[in-house]
Amino acid sequence: MRRPILIASLLLAVLFGCTPKAELPVYLDENKALDERVSDALSRMTTEEKIAIIHAQSKFSSPGVPRLGIPELWTTDGPHGIRPEVLWDEWNQAGWTNDSIIAFPALTCLAASWNPEMSALYGKSIGEEARYREKDVLLGPGVNIARTPLNGRNFEYMGEDPYLAGEMVVPYIKEVQANGVATCVKHYCLNNEETHRHSVDINLDDRALYEIYLPAFKKAVQEGGSWSIMASYNLYQGQHVCHNDRLLNQILKGEWGFDGAVITDWGGCHDTDEAIHNGLDLEFGTWTNGLTMGATNAYDNYFLALPYLQKIRSGEVGTEELDQKAARVLKLIMRTAMNGNKPLGNKCSEAHYAAARRIADEGIVLLRNENGNLPVKADAKKILVVGENAVKMMTVGGGSSSLKVQKEISPLDGIRARAAQNGAEVVYVRGYVGDVTGSYNGVVTGQDLNDERSAEELIAEAVEAAAQADQVIFVGGLNKAKHQDCEGKDRKELGLPYGQDAVIEALAEANPALSVVLVSGNPVAMPWIENVASVVEAWYIGSEAGEAIADVLFGDVNPSGKLPFTFPLALADSPAHQEGMAFPNNGETYYEEGILVGYRWFDTKQIPVLFPFGHGLSYTTFEYSDAKLNSSLVKGATSITLKVSVKNTGDRAGAEVVQLYIKDNESSVLRPEKELKGFQKVYLEPGQSKTVSFRISKEALQYFDADAHEWKAEDGEFEALVGASAGDIRSSVSFKYHN
Repeated sequence: MRRPILIASLLLAVLFGCTPKAELPVYLDENKALDERVSDALSRMTTEEKIAIIHAQSKFSSPGVPRLGIPELWTTDGPHGIRPEVLWDEWNQAGWTNDSIIAFPALTCLAASWNPEMSALYGKSIGEEARYREKDVLLGPGVNIARTPLNGRNFEYMGEDPYLAGEMVVPYIKEVQANGVATCVKHYCLNNEETHRHSVDINLDDRALYEIYLPAFKKAVQEGGSWSIMASYNLYQGQHVCHNDRLLNQILKGEWGFDGAVITDWGGCHDTDEAIHNGLDLEFGTWTNGLTMGATNAYDNYFLALPYLQKIRSGEVGTEELDQKAARVLKLIMRTAMNGNKPLGNKCSEAHYAAARRIADEGIVLLRNENGNLPVKADAKKILVVGENAVKMMTVGGGSSSLKVQKEISPLDGIRARAAQNGAEVVYVRGYVGDVTGSYNGVVTGQDLNDERSAEELIAEAVEAAAQADQVIFVGGLNKAKHQDCEGKDRKELGLPYGQDAVIEALAEANPALSVVLVSGNPVAMPWIENVASVVEAWYIGSEAGEAIADVLFGDVNPSGKLPFTFPLALADSPAHQEGMAFPNNGETYYEEGILVGYRWFDTKQIPVLFPFGHGLSYTTFEYSDAKLNSSLVKGATSITLKVSVKNTGDRAGAEVVQLYIKDNESSVLRPEKELKGFQKVYLEPGQSKTVSFRISKEALQYFDADAHEWKAEDGEFEALVGASAGDIRSSVSFKYHN
């Protein structure tokens, strides 16, 4: 994989007369401070060598400094698995036979676990796979806020709430980087739609920017310690984010003290002068020259390549910014490629498959379950499975997160294997035809999903089979095709595609013991909801999809996932889709809803929803005691503690996510009805109780004062709300704050 490595570089240097001399001890002595090593290396580099390391040399790598024994930097797409190897200058596969990997659940599923322990397990596992494949930078995770349910890339992010996304991203980062692999948290920032992502120019008030769209990135930097950040394609206030002075220089590097490298999204750089001065450190490109299909090996045409060097040689610009960029890239290389303490890593291990399954088990959400329709009855002898998503591979496609897996267990295979343990027969019928394609950048599923029958014929077959079954499981939802859950395009509607609503309605009429399993990364409309006994949100959960879905459907795992975003009743109810607001946007657009994103909008405006943020059912039941505070007053420099007892009142073990929301009852400015400020997942045996504690400090009460450019908590009365979701508050207690 790596071309110049330290020993080879030193041998070549000696053979060709470029003796490293004093350079050798510098790079072998890892006891020296990192900044000292970076400064020393920088002092030995020529201007040309500094220019070379701040732009790509291939589709996924940038050069090191062979003369000094500094190796290349290799990046890889994530964040759900390590992308297969591609050709040097192309997206097409390199044809390797040893680059198949495990697909971990999509980040929506990880966020739905509401469990930082799962985030740490995810980071450890994917970090080990990246390390084994000799990757230095993992291009992920993503923490863009789900402003709209139509964003084609929401499945790669962690939901609509900045607190949840921030808490979940930190353990992922720490565990990946423990493997000597940098995370590249993306897409910083305001990348909330795909169709016109290269040209949409976003404007919003500073309260919304600081309260909604920046907090998860800030935690990734200040608490997670991410070694790199990927800047997004879109514009902000008329400047592309990949070289945006306010976002990169003033906020990221200035206010937050980020000491890592800012990397472009591929092809996201557009101007040499802005790139020099506005905070960009390392330029990668979609095509060989960054913008269009250039000549092979035309990487010297990048904006931060020869055009930059020529400006230096002509005296138009100095080298101060170049030294800053090269130093940050050197620091990234030394933390990763030159890190002598990193472990060896591994891939496709039993431990990693088990991790993928456990994360999926905890993230699957039981949305509805009338009359105990699930788990599948032990005496059900004939189970009907309907739907294309029961068999379609979901790890191929969708954009840069497309993978080449060692294996992917389909929902149908998982259900069949588990049903066999009960001696049950599983029958499968198609139900509908959706996306029959099965390839992406040379990775081919090998599935033939073509079916020439009409929709009426398929429904008739499904209805006839349903009438003869003990239980029916419909597996549908979205897929990774364009205008669904896919990079580069947004969804066109909230409803299910391919006529699935008609199939579900017909199945519900034929057999009341119907469970709908949705495979998706976004909310969908459910006009049939009152006629369906059970609904499960299963997400895109990777290699172990079938096993995890069967775990939940058959009750081997008690579901404990909670929604990381709201399911609206109608698209027009959503804040980004109010009358007069266009979507998708091309050119200048303003986020008129401000801070009222997701449940903040629905709760404050008192708009009914299909399923609220934080919603998720269990096969057991939980009872909350009244919340109690150890004081009725929070002072500026102190905090109070809230405690609530939760009891498992059912007959089987389960886990509940206890959620803390704060409401400001006496604000002089617009505040949301409530905001998430804490959560804990507790595991309880039948009849067991546990006390959950939350610390409420000044930070949980603050809003961002844009005029003063500071966070403020106003004196007055607040309310702590504890519940099972934003729509299911079980207990509340008031308290006062005084500066």
